[in-house]
Amino acid sequence: MAYTRKNQSDLTSAERKRFVSAVLELKRTGTYDDFVRAHIDHYVADGEGKRREAHMCPSFLPWHRRFLLEFERALRRIDPAVTVPYWDWTRDGTAAASLWSDDFMGGNGRRGDLQVTTGPFAYAGGRWTVKQNMTEGNFLTRDFGRPRDPITLPTAAHVEEVMGERAYDVSPWNSTSASGFRNRMEGWAGGQGNERFRLHNRVHRWVGGMMLGGASVNDPVFWLHHAFVDLLWSRWQQRNPGAGYLPKDPPPLGDPQYRRVVSLNERLGPWNVTPAELLDHSADYRYA
Repeated sequence: MAYTRKNQSDLTSAERKRFVSAVLELKRTGTYDDFVRAHIDHYVADGEGKRREAHMCPSFLPWHRRFLLEFERALRRIDPAVTVPYWDWTRDGTAAASLWSDDFMGGNGRRGDLQVTTGPFAYAGGRWTVKQNMTEGNFLTRDFGRPRDPITLPTAAHVEEVMGERAYDVSPWNSTSASGFRNRMEGWAGGQGNERFRLHNRVHRWVGGMMLGGASVNDPVFWLHHAFVDLLWSRWQQRNPGAGYLPKDPPPLGDPQYRRVVSLNERLGPWNVTPAELLDHSADYRYA
């Protein structure tokens, strides 16, 4: 039977506690760090000339849908009552939001080293040491709004604009795609400075610290952010039932994206599952 993912602002104190406890247990056993490593390993940029599955490519959304589902299954093996909540950053868009309370995600990083010193994921608490990283540093960091280069969270109007896209993705199937729901939701854009970052990317930039780059999974808010991205994709699918995943067929020999992106029925690593198999989540979960 499908279970329900709730808005984090609607969780009871008991539900928040159970979610945090399950995450900390995954961390204690080392399983959480396996998820961090998987994301780092699959964080491949356009310019690297390699096969891209998780970012800057059509499979950005199905790859993260499966990644989130695997994490949720791990949590539910610890506590079957736990599901991953979502963070609606169009509504809870300040450092004062309940998301950042001491009994849930904890707060912003302190000045200087940006270390998070409050909440269950503070390094000083002894239960959250960063072990898989792309840089040095063993504590969780955040830098809300990036005061030295200010950035704001996306608004509901920004989301609605992207929800108006009619095609799932368009050639050249990367961060330069001028339209299409996937690239606009992922948030790659033209312009200078922070204008280059929209929606999904902009949220990562706003949180800052550890949420920048491939090791962003080290911040547990990663999962709540991606649950909301998945929710938005789900709603877009409902609005556009005839707009399927693209590309349907692999780019041919001679195309710059040949063997660099995943088409509808090709396998995604590390799970050996296709985007086609990830388009419908109704058997597993729904959103409140």
